[in-house]
Amino acid sequence: MYGTSERLLRLLSLLQARRDWPGADLAARLEVDVRTIRRDVERLRSLGYPVHATPGVAGGYRLGAGAALPPLLLDDDEAVAVAVGLRTAASGTVSGIEETSVRALAKLEQVLPARLRPRVGALQAATVSLPGAGPTVDASVLTAIAAACRDHERLRFGYGDRSGAATQRSVEPLRLVHTGRRWYLVAFDLDRADWRTFRVDRIDGTPVTGFRFTPREPPAADLAEYVSRQLSTEVYPHRLVLRVAAPAAALARRIPPTAGTVEEIDESSCRVRTGAAHLDAAPYHLAQMGYDFVVEEAPPGLVERLREVAERFARAVGQ
Repeated sequence: MYGTSERLLRLLSLLQARRDWPGADLAARLEVDVRTIRRDVERLRSLGYPVHATPGVAGGYRLGAGAALPPLLLDDDEAVAVAVGLRTAASGTVSGIEETSVRALAKLEQVLPARLRPRVGALQAATVSLPGAGPTVDASVLTAIAAACRDHERLRFGYGDRSGAATQRSVEPLRLVHTGRRWYLVAFDLDRADWRTFRVDRIDGTPVTGFRFTPREPPAADLAEYVSRQLSTEVYPHRLVLRVAAPAAALARRIPPTAGTVEEIDESSCRVRTGAAHLDAAPYHLAQMGYDFVVEEAPPGLVERLREVAERFARAVGQ
């Protein structure tokens, strides 16, 4: 059983972790009755936290937005993650938050416990950021999409595809995926009745939210791997599958997620699924893997090009 102060802090932490909470679930988590939850909610309101209640048997509680930002509760790992994220925001792929990141970081470091400062300092000292040349994404667009994913709200936005054609999309957003260079949205496209992966930097303006929806079964259990597969094979006109004589872990370090997917076969071999925009360039990209490989699946013409390149290189060294 928790004391009143500790219980209030735990209640606040639960309300911040999820959008909606039935009163009975909160009572079970905190090992108290529903009446105690109601009293604790009133105490939080008196401290400035806008906790909204839904009446009825299936009623519950939601921490809403108020006129001012109340204090947030962060555990140790969350505080370290926020501090490191703020320090690297200026060199990231999100635009418009550089100055505000510095101000927020100053406030966080002022109250950061002494035991956490070495962790933050070590991560920052060991990290060197290279300036990126890729497209940036406005922070307001990311937060709007993230909120729609969390709240299961439909989105409508203008979108420019690979050819530059402008379209209007109506989607049910599932998750944002960051590859390190770009942001992608995995969503169910209502007009095309299928799952799609959208580059966020190609979204025109801030998406408009619509009705709430019941979440569908995701297209894959591992969304990061799903997006990697979409980017490394689906976008290319020529696709190929290779069996490579190398451990999967070793090859994964050399092939970025946007260039191919790596599947372990055994301790000494793996399967790579990748693609190519032009067949003439494919042999030279494959040679950069640095390991022997066997072509299991290939588009027409690729095997002949591999032979031509192999013979050309052999002649170049007098064989």
